[in-house]
Amino acid sequence: MSHCRNGLQDGSNPNPGNDSEMLGVRHTFKGLSEVKIPQKFLRLFSVAGAVVPKLKDYTMESSHMRNYVEESSVTTQLEHICGLDINSKSYFIRLSGIICTIGPASSDPSVLEEMIHKGMNLARLNFSHGSHEYHANTIKNVRLAVKRFSEKIGVTTPLGIALDTKGPEIRTGLLENGGSAEVELKKGDTVRLRTDKSFEEKGTGKDIFVDYVNITKVIKPGDRVFVDDGLISLVVNTIDSDKITCTVENGGMLGSKKGVNLPGVSIDLPAVTEKDKRDLKFGVEQGVDMIFASFIRDASAIKEIRNILGEKGKNIKIIAKIENHQGCLNLDEIIDAADGIMVARGDLGIEIPPEKVFLAQKTIIARCNLKGKPVICATQMLESMIKKPRPTRAEVSDVANAILDGADCVMLSGETAKGDYPLECVNVMANICREAEAAIWHKLLFEGLTSRIDKPLEIPNIVAIAAVEAANKGMAAAIIVATMTGRSAYLLSKYRPRCPIVAVTRDAQVARQFHLYRGIQPLIYEAPADPDWIKDIEDNVNFGLEFGKTFNFIRANDSVVIVTGWKQGSGNTNTMRVIKIE
Repeated sequence: MSHCRNGLQDGSNPNPGNDSEMLGVRHTFKGLSEVKIPQKFLRLFSVAGAVVPKLKDYTMESSHMRNYVEESSVTTQLEHICGLDINSKSYFIRLSGIICTIGPASSDPSVLEEMIHKGMNLARLNFSHGSHEYHANTIKNVRLAVKRFSEKIGVTTPLGIALDTKGPEIRTGLLENGGSAEVELKKGDTVRLRTDKSFEEKGTGKDIFVDYVNITKVIKPGDRVFVDDGLISLVVNTIDSDKITCTVENGGMLGSKKGVNLPGVSIDLPAVTEKDKRDLKFGVEQGVDMIFASFIRDASAIKEIRNILGEKGKNIKIIAKIENHQGCLNLDEIIDAADGIMVARGDLGIEIPPEKVFLAQKTIIARCNLKGKPVICATQMLESMIKKPRPTRAEVSDVANAILDGADCVMLSGETAKGDYPLECVNVMANICREAEAAIWHKLLFEGLTSRIDKPLEIPNIVAIAAVEAANKGMAAAIIVATMTGRSAYLLSKYRPRCPIVAVTRDAQVARQFHLYRGIQPLIYEAPADPDWIKDIEDNVNFGLEFGKTFNFIRANDSVVIVTGWKQGSGNTNTMRVIKIE
């Protein structure tokens, strides 16, 4: 059994005086009812003004129910926004996912364990840095942290692992004083970009290695070179066979292995580099759950990656990172080919005008929402927290608006990889997500998602729409779905119910991948399969119900929507029923 994306994992403690030891629980359905919930995992659950001191005292009454009624009665987006209340409390359960990049600041198992407790759902490994040995050790530490956390709370926690490829990108080399060294580039200084490998590990403030050997052939005098997400800009003066002499236009502190962008310059790098191929095969060997594929320009790159993953890696999800103008132009074909999309705003904000990035973000997210593909918003979301314990107000708004735009997940990069406050970052992001989710006008969202559907619909799609509409109108506490491949849960997520989707599956990898999707609460059913298939499905459903009761988001008198199939096998989901909890 497992849980991840809920208040039990997001850090605050309404009972600080009670810090008793966490007790383990049995992993079978019968044992679940005997779970003793540690007080330190209880969370406030209140929505739009319903302030509840303790979880066990909560009832579906007063202002909570009134909030649902008021939302359904407004007729315009403006009315809905006018009704938002700064005194309201956030949801108990977080529906969106949090992806954390693992690096020197967070690779220790004890730190990772605490990050899981704070709300991390997916661990990202950035293969632009580090050796295979380094990443293998990180994966080992992540799995150790998951094991320890699961043992503490008595619940198997499915935490996904993502491999982020280096891609056909250009980067600087190492500085001569090591990977953590920095040099200052001042405005007006002259620097030389070198392609000679003798400079690869001994860069200075005057000579900087770049790993694109043909850069001297594609660039011309007067072009601009952007370094480190555009923080540093250089203007090209002269070009020789193995060096480019530039003037610093905008200076700053330069570290090792920073990204280099050449906006407006046509580069001849392959879609999947030789390093990427080695890394992808390594990922298959290590059992990663998803690939974040960098600098995807068209659908052919996705096909090439699938071929490299092969039969052994056929179930690994491929998330295409949109990072350049060409990727934006070919967005629809990329969405169709990939399992999901990442809005990688760092390089995107250099390749296109920065004032256009918000437009790209909104249209990418909206198109993914319409097609039911998960979408991640990334880069500089809480950037200031690398060095400071609190975010800027602009960063808080940025994270919240990504959720309001429709992102399934939000991602932390340097904040958790190298920052001074990785735990605080996860906690802050989890709190922002819950607040933003409570502000969504679900009625308008559901209408928008169902108005552009090609007819006739397949039966699983019809059932998903009916289930979400029933859950919204019936103020259901949860939707429970028993699924083999995850497809039924994906369809439910597409239509964005306001309540959690408890997806019960026996496939651990499917459970880990569920975190890519808004609203899905993964639950691994580990009991032996009953030879009677119908009884086995009911056992799955009852397991989900008991899980919700145990963790207090399903209570007496609540309505719950149940989605199942009529016979064994994928694609046979055709039944939706609503039950009242006694």
